[in-house]
Amino acid sequence: MKIFILCGGFGTRLDYEGQLKAKPMVRIGKKPILMHLVESLCVQNFKEFVFCLGHKSETIIDYFLKENKDFINILQKKKNFIEILFKKKKIKFKGTLIYTGINTGTGGRLLLAYKKLKLDEDIFMTYGDGLSNVNINKLIKFHYRNKAQITLTAVKPKQRYGVLKINKKKVNLFDNSNKKINVYINGGYFIISKSMIKKISTKEIYWENEPMNYAIKKKKLFAFKHNGFWKSLDTLKDKNDFNEMYKKKEIPWID
Repeated sequence: MKIFILCGGFGTRLDYEGQLKAKPMVRIGKKPILMHLVESLCVQNFKEFVFCLGHKSETIIDYFLKENKDFINILQKKKNFIEILFKKKKIKFKGTLIYTGINTGTGGRLLLAYKKLKLDEDIFMTYGDGLSNVNINKLIKFHYRNKAQITLTAVKPKQRYGVLKINKKKVNLFDNSNKKINVYINGGYFIISKSMIKKISTKEIYWENEPMNYAIKKKKLFAFKHNGFWKSLDTLKDKNDFNEMYKKKEIPWID
């Protein structure tokens, strides 16, 4: 199954760094978060990636074609489309870099890349700014077992702030333990049936709106609950948290 990674966001909450480079190029240790993501999927035996580029796309292209030129074979190169073979140490994969525009919606990026590759198959899709140790093979089996049209990975985020319990204006509980809460959110790891790609009508469409809402109405959107590691890179604090983990040689996104 091909892995589509959305790499076109602006990274506006990352201060100056989000203006200088594509968000997936923000470094954790010596490597961009995008490569940590790719490696976490390669070790699960997924070897075909489609990178849907947008904001500061040249920083991703330069990372592969210049910074890693000794580990790259260019298979195809034409306007807005580069196909590569990457081989470095134990990591080997085929990648297709497709420019999908600056202001394109997340669904639009998926649609444009899918059409460019002339595909007619189910796919895996995720965002280029998050890491998890989700078992992708179990996620795929769950999708087909439930005859889902879309399966998303549901995760429990840590609370960022202390929780207050208020009664008649008085605080009778303050919990600053930063523990997991009993609420699931979209963890950004999707299995998408090919029929759902057709529900993306224009490049302005956001995947999280019309396509997902359609699947909800048809009762074909399923949630695969993941209680392991998950974290997204949204702010400078998230970047620092990731780097602190990496410095301590804690890499929970790879089991």
